[in-house]
Amino acid sequence: MSEVKKIATRESYGKTLLELGAEMPNLVVLDADLAGSTKTGVFGKAYPDRHFDCGIAEGNMMSIAAGLAAAGMVPFASSFAMFAAGRAYEQVRNSIGYPHLNVKIGATHAGITVGEDGASHQCLEDLALMREIPGMVVMCPADDTEARKAVRAAVKHDGPVYIRFGRAAVPVVFDEDYDFQIGKGSVIREGKDVSIIANGLCVASAIEAAEMLAKDGIDAEVVNICTIKPLDEDLIVKTASKTGKVVTAEEHSIIGALGSAVAECLSEKCPTKMYRIGVRDVFGESASAEVLLHKYMLDGEGVYKQVKAFVEGC
Repeated sequence: MSEVKKIATRESYGKTLLELGAEMPNLVVLDADLAGSTKTGVFGKAYPDRHFDCGIAEGNMMSIAAGLAAAGMVPFASSFAMFAAGRAYEQVRNSIGYPHLNVKIGATHAGITVGEDGASHQCLEDLALMREIPGMVVMCPADDTEARKAVRAAVKHDGPVYIRFGRAAVPVVFDEDYDFQIGKGSVIREGKDVSIIANGLCVASAIEAAEMLAKDGIDAEVVNICTIKPLDEDLIVKTASKTGKVVTAEEHSIIGALGSAVAECLSEKCPTKMYRIGVRDVFGESASAEVLLHKYMLDGEGVYKQVKAFVEGC
């Protein structure tokens, strides 16, 4: 694990697009009046003829991206997750997913860490929505390293991709030599008593929780699953078989995303005692990201308490 520093994955997204702009003359970036927040503005400054501000019209932006992909370009369409996955769902499904076009969707400001913007902007359903679209690759990077590598992997993949980025700065977990592959997870910490399967900012929380659990004599294995679809079922079955107990942790509703995907996999291939950590079928609320993570028990302490209670109750 690299030295602890914090970088927002939306920053990683913008920087990687800038790098790719120099490498790929057919790469274009679309935004919906939020280029400063999504960090695509850095690409726009360097390549103004390949950056299109579509205004507050996310559905139109997705349709334009579909047209550009059909014409041989590689478009990244960017907005807040609430708008990219929510407001524009019909266009993503029918104009991008159905014809299986090579559009990449960069969705920033996902989850409760949007903070003071409140429930209207805190999208806790986006991964579930995108996971339902046939052929859509769905990723939720844990840190700066994984976010940058996920964007580059998305460019190489032929077909629609949805990548979720956060507003808040999160700890860097992976070193530069981390081998990222779409559809492959990774074991960050070996353990024998319980498996904590996490993605996004909850990976850092899971690592912190595992360190706290160790003091209680509970040896937790921490597994990172960035790609929710396609899912690394082999790794999930392997860790479940090893520990016999699985906990998922995500900054998302417990319905429809990582927790559901893991439960579906294990119910068919390796029935295992399981608990899902996430937002439990409620909307978010307005407060700082730190306060919300603590309230919804998604920080290290919260994950620790829930995993400990689950293990002791088994």
